[in-house]
Amino acid sequence: MHPRRPRSHPGDALPPRDGSSPRDDFSPLRRRLLFTLPLFILAGCDAAPGRKTGALLHRAQEFNDWIQARVFDSRTLAPEYADHELTPQSGFRLNSYDTDTPAVDAASWKLEVKGMVRNPGAFSARDLAALPKKVMNTRHCCVEGWSIIVRWGGVPLASVLDAAGADSRARYVAVRCGDDYYTAYDMPSARHPQTLLAYEAYDQPLTLEHGAPARIVMPTKLGYKSAKWVNALVVTDEKPGGYWEDQGYDWFAGI
Repeated sequence: MHPRRPRSHPGDALPPRDGSSPRDDFSPLRRRLLFTLPLFILAGCDAAPGRKTGALLHRAQEFNDWIQARVFDSRTLAPEYADHELTPQSGFRLNSYDTDTPAVDAASWKLEVKGMVRNPGAFSARDLAALPKKVMNTRHCCVEGWSIIVRWGGVPLASVLDAAGADSRARYVAVRCGDDYYTAYDMPSARHPQTLLAYEAYDQPLTLEHGAPARIVMPTKLGYKSAKWVNALVVTDEKPGGYWEDQGYDWFAGI
């Protein structure tokens, strides 16, 4: 049976609450065509319906991810914006419904970190607040084509990995969420200086509907990588899957 769709995917096809239309000034899917279309053209007559087409699409996706990983530079920062360029808080878009929010007890919540780490254990919200804080105004880009600029606050994910003693040889970080959503990152992306475990938005604590107590923010990747309600990180040397990635979305998902 196909699993019930989890609720933390920030790019679900739901209408804005205010009735406005999604922005169309950002179209990352067009960039994907630059990588995948030549492969389809080269495949030519080999692209037959059925299993063979599925295998071709899978190879094209793997090639796309491979290219993105090669061109990614962990020293290159996503644009950051002035305060007057922020999307108003009233436009802090929520691509889910009230009934989608999982039950999370903020008082007892802890982030488990395990796998290839010297100090496996759990971080409370207070533990995270004790680590160096970063605030940034960055653009959140949905795979559907809309985007918003949000003021985020939190701790760099790299600081959490360092505190847990993540093995320098590990290649990936898998993420588990309170609503059963899951995704994963290559280690350079996880350690990018703008990858945050965010616990604030607009200088206020995250609300539960926006992913509290903590969510991932990755301005170098599409929105479905910015998982909400994060409760576990697994440092690993084996490439993990992801809920949408396992269904054909880009694994790397760079922008």
